[in-house]
Amino acid sequence: MDVLKTLLLIARPAAGKSEIINYLKNTPYTERVERYHIGNFEEIDDFPMLWTWYEEDGILAEMGYPMLHTTPDGYFKYPYLWNLLIERISLEYQKKMRDFSGDTVILEFSRGSEHGGYKNAFQHLSGEILKDLAILYVDVPWEESLRKNRRRYNPDRPDSILEHGLSDEKLERLYRDTDWNELIEGQPDYLMIKDYQVPYVVFENADDVTTDQGKELGARLETKLGRLWSLSQQKES
Repeated sequence: MDVLKTLLLIARPAAGKSEIINYLKNTPYTERVERYHIGNFEEIDDFPMLWTWYEEDGILAEMGYPMLHTTPDGYFKYPYLWNLLIERISLEYQKKMRDFSGDTVILEFSRGSEHGGYKNAFQHLSGEILKDLAILYVDVPWEESLRKNRRRYNPDRPDSILEHGLSDEKLERLYRDTDWNELIEGQPDYLMIKDYQVPYVVFENADDVTTDQGKELGARLETKLGRLWSLSQQKES
């Protein structure tokens, strides 16, 4: 079956990653395989993991105990916690693959330069992930990330994948600067991560084709994932 085994979706917050996943979920299986090279899939996203830390710290504060992971103003206490999340993704992937009966696993996270960037995060992905990994980077300018973050935020559903958001101040501090372009410089089509050749494609979304979930999204996704599939088949073994 011509499907990607492990797809990593990365971008600034609110760039369209979760919207792409939602679109794929609502695409019939046969069409999803033929057009997008994605079969039956499951997801691993670090947002539920970090949100659990905030919830636990809120409970601890109410109980009168010190918070374990975060500061009162909502930042991580320790920079290494960002890498812990990537290690958790690798662990969850390992556990999932023990009994996995699907075709594809989709991983999702965002990283800004302020907390080590993608270069640092990628070093904490396991070899089990990296050997079959393909990356789709959803590219939006900072201003678009800010606009959509404001638009999607629902204060009644702060734990929602599709409706969570950050304050403007926190979004700017954590995600305005990204190392993606620096990382891919001189590495067209493939990144060398540890000793693994990992294909990547950039999905341009400055014009926001993801929000409406329409034909434009389908057509662009078909082109980009088709290219990613081709690169994955051409990489050196």
